[in-house]
Formats: sequence, C-alpha cells, structure tokens
Amino acid sequence: MKFRFIINPYSGRRKRMAGMRQLVADFIAARGLDAGIDVTEGPGHGTVLARAAAAAGCARVVAVGGDGTLNEVAQALLKTPAFLETAALGLVPCGTGNGLARHLGLPLGPLRALEVATDPKAEILRMDTGTVNGWPFFNLMGLGFDADVGRRFNQLTRRSLLTYLREGVAAFVHRRSERCVITVAGVGDAGAVGLGAMSAPGGGATMEILLICVANSDQYGNGAVIAPGARVDDGALDLVAIGPAGYAGAARDAIRLFRGNLHQSPRVRAWRGERFTIARAAPGPIHTDGELRDAGAVLEVGVLPASLRVVVPAGTIR
Repeated sequence: MKFRFIINPYSGRRKRMAGMRQLVADFIAARGLDAGIDVTEGPGHGTVLARAAAAAGCARVVAVGGDGTLNEVAQALLKTPAFLETAALGLVPCGTGNGLARHLGLPLGPLRALEVATDPKAEILRMDTGTVNGWPFFNLMGLGFDADVGRRFNQLTRRSLLTYLREGVAAFVHRRSERCVITVAGVGDAGAVGLGAMSAPGGGATMEILLICVANSDQYGNGAVIAPGARVDDGALDLVAIGPAGYAGAARDAIRLFRGNLHQSPRVRAWRGERFTIARAAPGPIHTDGELRDAGAVLEVGVLPASLRVVVPAGTIR
C-alpha cells in the first residue's frame, strides 16, 4: 500500500509541529512503508499536493494538521462521477480543537494516529461532505459570532483552547446580531428541535441570530457539542441557530455546549436536513472548517452523501 503524508507546519501548536516531519519520517522508516512526505507552503497547497498524491496511485493520503488542513486535503479526494474510487483520507490531528477527529473516534496522539492511518485492517468510512455556495466543508461551517471568533483566532500565532476561549469572550463583547431567513428542505427523521422550530420539509424560520452553525459532525472540538446526535454518514446536515443573549444567558449556553445539551437553551433552534438556504441582509464573512471566506447575502448549503472515504479505527463502523 502506498501512502503520502501532507504536513501543515502552521497547524495548532507550532512547537509541536516543529518536529512533526521528523516524527513522520522516523515512523515511515521504522515500519518500512512505501510513503512520501510533503509540506504545505501556503493556503490551497494541501489540495494541490493531495491531488498529485492520488494521481500517483497513493491508496491513502494522510493530512497531518488541523481542520483547515483536513479541508484542503479532503477536497482533492472527493468522489466524482469521473473518479468514483479515490484514495482514502487519513488524519493525524494536530489542530487546537480537532472536532472531526474526536467525532470519528481517532486517537489524538500523533504516533497512535499514524498507526491507525496506516493500519491495513483499519476501516474505511464513507462520510458526507457539506457545501456552502460551492465551498466544501467536512466538519462544520458558520456565520455571525462563529465567523468572528474564527477570524480573531486565525490571526494568532500561538493557539490553544485557552486562547480560543479568550478570543470568544472578546468577540462576544463586540457582538452584533443579524436577522436571517432560514429555509429547510429534505428534513430527515430527526426533524427539528428547539423552541419554535418547524419539522416539516420546506420549513424554516425568520429570526435574529447571534450565530448559525451548519454541522456535519456533532462538535467544534474539545468536547464543545454544537449539534447533539449529528453524524457524518447520515446523508444530512444539522443547522443550529442561536439567538442573541446577554452575559448570563451566554454563560449558561456555554455550559450547555460543553455538557452536550445546548438544544435545551430557549435561544436555540435546530433543524436536520439535506438543503438549507440562509438569507441575510448583506454579504459578510463565513468560515468553512475554521477558514474565513467572504460570502454573499444568500447562502445555499447542501450535502454530498458518502462522498469522502476516510480511515477510522477497526470496529468503528457498525
């Protein structure tokens, strides 16, 4: 089996990433793998490298980095009508939150994650991909407060859960709400949950929001569960809209977020569906897997079922 490891040296904690290339090289040598290593040099380079690796016949292309690195590498491995069986994505999580890795039950330690990514007995999960105005996302996308926190966090050179929380507080102090019209289509059996949410296909709401998150997995990372019950292989996405709150209400919602019961908040509405339209008053920033993008006033969100083959530990798929 042929492998290619794609390392983003700027992911997560820089000190940890400084020795990552040597760690991967030592791992390859110790196990005698048919493998190569590429290092990204800037935004979008991971997609270019992954596409070349797949074209070179690599059975597994392993992203070594955070959710942004995962996004770039995975884009090159999506199933297309012309290329139905692509290389499988392996993941060595080195980001701050590692939301998708946690959702998939992947090890967070690099050596154990490398073992899973290269294990011939590991299973291949066919997971869904979300899209927003043509941009793919694999964990989640968001707007409003969600995008503002991402913007602030991406400007930091030193990243950790503590700095993420600090930037979240700073963003909340300067928060702005906006009115959005949310339209839902193809609602699954889970329907909608939350105060005032509609469960019928074609339903939706008009509401003042602090943030909207559309989730493929259930969490941001670090145990912050934004969409309880979400799965990456159910052919649907979960849209979670949170209304404005004061400091006390926001603190209660933050506790619910980490306890996994955010849906119990009176400020939260959530829908599960195959397609969403989000209309806001003006264009503005969004994020896809933590990467900031300028987007229009109308956002078209959809799901590509079973479009990415991802390596997970043996026994994960039931």
